[in-house]
Amino acid sequence: MAALAAYILWGLAPIYFKQIQSVSATEIIAHRILWSIPMLAGFLLFREGFGFLQRMRLPFRTILILLVSGTLVATNWLIFVWAVTHDQVLATSLGYFIGPLVNFLLGFLFLKERLTLIQTIGVLIAALGTVYLGWFLGTPPWVSLALAFSFGFYGLIRKMLDVGPMIGLLWETLLLAPLALLFIIWSAQRGALEFASGDIQIDVLLVLAGLVTILPLIWFNVAARALRLSTLGFFQYIAPSLTFLLSVFVYGELFTRGHAVAFACIWFALALVSVESLLRSRRSRAS
Repeated sequence: MAALAAYILWGLAPIYFKQIQSVSATEIIAHRILWSIPMLAGFLLFREGFGFLQRMRLPFRTILILLVSGTLVATNWLIFVWAVTHDQVLATSLGYFIGPLVNFLLGFLFLKERLTLIQTIGVLIAALGTVYLGWFLGTPPWVSLALAFSFGFYGLIRKMLDVGPMIGLLWETLLLAPLALLFIIWSAQRGALEFASGDIQIDVLLVLAGLVTILPLIWFNVAARALRLSTLGFFQYIAPSLTFLLSVFVYGELFTRGHAVAFACIWFALALVSVESLLRSRRSRAS
């Protein structure tokens, strides 16, 4: 139930951000960063008491690396929100479908993880589909690729750090908070700040952007502790599938032949690597 809740909320997130598309993507992310901090700290205080403060003590080098990973995840959030508020929800779906295959590629390039034959074929098929879409549209699908690779590199960095996911995210948001606060102050001085400008609904939705960020992460952590990684891996396709359905059938975005070929290639590639992963997991348990 926790895994379903997390991925369904991630998949339906465009509905939320469509309600505040009059606000700039940068201001939305600034609020997302700032309001995530008290919610994250409150959750950790509830779960662990003040003991979590001890876990917040990290080496300076680790904190510097978390600044890099925080910048990557904030960039990913910014691209996603910008795409949703500029009627490119379909591009976000494609990006998050590409994501798992990008993870295979980054693991091979930077962690010396061996790609199986099926994984190699899957990555190549997905790449061909993406190249075809770029050729068909006359321009590379930058939004999709930026989402896939920014989150892929974020995951790569976090995988190499021995820091819990919630503690790491709290540090990331704390490190980015001064920049977010400066942006809010600067926007207010220019008269360009949407928050507290008289629309109560916009104000509430901007504050709750922190909850929309944290709540699925809490559910994901609950699921990750209770489920096998291979089982959890199948849930990750729920979010981009819901986003895909929203973009085409709710928001009426154009679905071209190029998109059909690209999505077909990526879905086929994901099916190949997922089935292989499932079979390897079963053989491992049997032995």
